[in-house]
Amino acid sequence: MTGTRNRWLRTRDLVGDTYDARYERAAAAGENVHGEADFLMRFRPASVLDAGCGTGRVARELARRGVDVLGVDLDEEMLATARRKAPDLPFHSADLVSVELRRTFSAVLAAGNVMILLAPGTESAVVANLAHHLEPGGVLVAGFQLTPDALAIEEYDRLTAAAGLALIERWATWAYEPWAAHGSYAVSVHRLQGGSAE
Repeated sequence: MTGTRNRWLRTRDLVGDTYDARYERAAAAGENVHGEADFLMRFRPASVLDAGCGTGRVARELARRGVDVLGVDLDEEMLATARRKAPDLPFHSADLVSVELRRTFSAVLAAGNVMILLAPGTESAVVANLAHHLEPGGVLVAGFQLTPDALAIEEYDRLTAAAGLALIERWATWAYEPWAAHGSYAVSVHRLQGGSAE
């Protein structure tokens, strides 16, 4: 079971309602807390797998915009908040390494540093499984910090290529700030080969 080695479960300091409260305060102060949803909607996804959905913050916003969304996470405390705040949305407790949802999506979102919080050594399997859940031409959108002790962007590109995904965009933030090599954050969009996303 990779959950016991998952970096998020080992290092988290905020969970559930406490985690969501930061975004609620920011929204109350007039800040846009839906950058990930804004970004993803550019691809007009009919369906989204929110991989590492946490409290369902992004999933709830996508659903509000009419997207068929499903969330997956390992953290039961975060999922408890997600299910309470959006009881009509499907949230699954599962490991991204092995989850099998028996359906595909027009987009898979891995926001919130999901790729660098996985159990060490599982990154390749997770990328392959996320690609497995994409429709032909669907997009995998992932945003994560780039630090010397975490998954390098070059390695991430190698893993996505091995899973049949091609890089189509890369930005420095969810607000489309231009990407520059040696940056501290990357939002990458990879497309599953075999069609064009709707």
